[in-house]
Amino acid sequence: MKIVFFGSDDFALVILEALSKFPHEVIACVTQPDKPKGRGLKINVSVIKECALKNQIPLLQPSRLKAPQLIKQLKDYRSDLFVVVAYGRILPPELLVLPYLCAMNVHASLLPRYRGAAPINWAIINGEKETGISIIKMNAEMDAGDIFAQAKIPIDPQDTAITLRSKLAVLGADFLLKTIDSLEKNAYTLAGQDHCKATTIPKLTKNMGLISWDKPAISIHNLVRGLVPWPTAYTYYQGRMLKILETEVVDIKESGRDSAGKVVDLSKDGFVVATGDPGQGLLVKKVHLESANPMPAAQFLAGRRLSVGLKLGE
Repeated sequence: MKIVFFGSDDFALVILEALSKFPHEVIACVTQPDKPKGRGLKINVSVIKECALKNQIPLLQPSRLKAPQLIKQLKDYRSDLFVVVAYGRILPPELLVLPYLCAMNVHASLLPRYRGAAPINWAIINGEKETGISIIKMNAEMDAGDIFAQAKIPIDPQDTAITLRSKLAVLGADFLLKTIDSLEKNAYTLAGQDHCKATTIPKLTKNMGLISWDKPAISIHNLVRGLVPWPTAYTYYQGRMLKILETEVVDIKESGRDSAGKVVDLSKDGFVVATGDPGQGLLVKKVHLESANPMPAAQFLAGRRLSVGLKLGE
C-alpha cells in the first residue's frame, strides 16, 4: 500500500512508526506548519516532521488545504490510502477523493460517542469506565464516516490522559495495520454509525480546569486526571495559581459545602482537601505552584505555611 500520512502529535507518531515497520510505503507525511510557542516564541516543530526528516520521507506542511498546488501535489503521489491521525484540521472533500481506495482516520473513542477534539480527555473527565479506538472511512463530516473496526479497553481508575493516550496509540496502531491488511485482501466490512447516538465534544481550553471544591470528590479527581498534561486542573493558594497534578479520593470525617476547599489533613503523601461529598475528600499528591516547579505535595508542604483549616480557591 502506498500511504500518505497526516498527523501532528505524539499519538500520531506511534502509529506512523508502526506503519513504517510493515510492508507498506509511507510516500509522504503531511503535518502542521511550524509555529512559535511559549514566551520566547521558540519555533515548535511537530514530531511528525522530525520523524519524516529522519526517515527521508517527503514532507508537506500546508497552511491552506484547498490550495490548488497542494491538491495537485497530493494527486501526483497516486496513493492508495490517506491515513489521518490527530492531524488537527478537517480534510476538505477535494482531498478525500484523491487516494485510490479511501481516506482513513484513527479516532480515539468508540464512535459515534465523543466526536471531535480531545476524546481521551473527555472520556476521563466524564468518568467513563471504558473507551477505545475507531477506524473509519472519512467523509465530509467530522468523525461521522462508516466504521471499519473498533476495539475497546477499560479505563483504569488511576489512568490519566497521558497513560490512556499511550495505551490507545498502541491499540490504534495494531488495529490500523489489521484494517489495512483487510483492505488489501478485500475482506473488510463497513458499518454505518448511529448518528442519533452521536455526542460531540468541545476543545480543551485554559480556563476549564478551575476546580469547584463543592463538587463531588470523584468529579474533581476525574478532572485532574483528564487535564494532564494540559491545561491542568487548578485552584488558588494565597492568591497564586496552584495546579493540581495528582489526586486520590479518600474518606474524611469533615464534610459539607461549608467545608469544601478546606485543608482537613496533612500527611507524608500530601494534603487532604474537603469536597462537596459527605465524608469524601481529595488527597493531593502532586502540585505545581505558579512561578515554581512541579513537585510532590509533601515537598510543597515542607516549604509552605499550609495548615489544616486553610481554604483553597480564595
